[in-house]
Amino acid sequence: MTYAQRLQQVTEQRGRLCVGIDPMPSVLAAWDLPNDVTGLERCARGIVEGLADKVAVFKPQSAFFEAFGSRGVAVLETVLRDISDAGALSILDVKRGDIGSSMAGYATAFLGDDAPTRADAITLSPYLGVGSLQPAIEAAVAGGQGIYVLARTSNPEGAPVQLATAGDRSVAQHVIDTIADLNPANDYAVGLVVGGTHESLGCDLSQFNASILVPGIGAQGGTMEALRNLFGLTVVHVLPTASRDVIGHGPDALASRAERLLLSSASELA
Repeated sequence: MTYAQRLQQVTEQRGRLCVGIDPMPSVLAAWDLPNDVTGLERCARGIVEGLADKVAVFKPQSAFFEAFGSRGVAVLETVLRDISDAGALSILDVKRGDIGSSMAGYATAFLGDDAPTRADAITLSPYLGVGSLQPAIEAAVAGGQGIYVLARTSNPEGAPVQLATAGDRSVAQHVIDTIADLNPANDYAVGLVVGGTHESLGCDLSQFNASILVPGIGAQGGTMEALRNLFGLTVVHVLPTASRDVIGHGPDALASRAERLLLSSASELA
């Protein structure tokens, strides 16, 4: 199965919510865990265990694992296996971006059956040119995996770069249009990252043809209720993502907060 097919299958069964696994110090504190590798593992694996039968997609943020060096990366590898064992999909938030053999090296690390840190999809940065991502796109398609490319991110600092114009369109629009053109020949495996925190996106997604990962729901100020107005008809492709709003209140509140967002997404994105 392609990544697009697997994503459709699991979201039809479990709903369209992606939960971020961001075991930052404040989250570890809310879980009453130490800010060390032991706390990291108990929190990250506890998130998956607590939501294993409820959530379709998890998005581990690699930075919080890499902060603990090789031991943290080992925990990340375990968490990715936990997600797979739970029947969910993983989007590893690594935001890599490079050229040539370096991009191929990143692809080898995360994509393909033999990847040591294998995920169902990864995030990539296109700011060395969308064409520079081709080795990762090829590896993803071959492995039935996916790619999410940064287009219009949730942070306000992104706007001066992403909405800057080159010719007759913005940088973000160039990324969106280029990927839409690539997708038919690549199993619709290449999605976008578009933040849900904006009053207006400043770009046109009406012709986009694959998954759209939408971070920023909850703690960053984005809401499920605003997504239909923000994305219009393209809301059918949206995969809303919440992290601290679900995981940042300790383990006892984990399931109830996820269920609340699942209900909201079911009514707002139908």
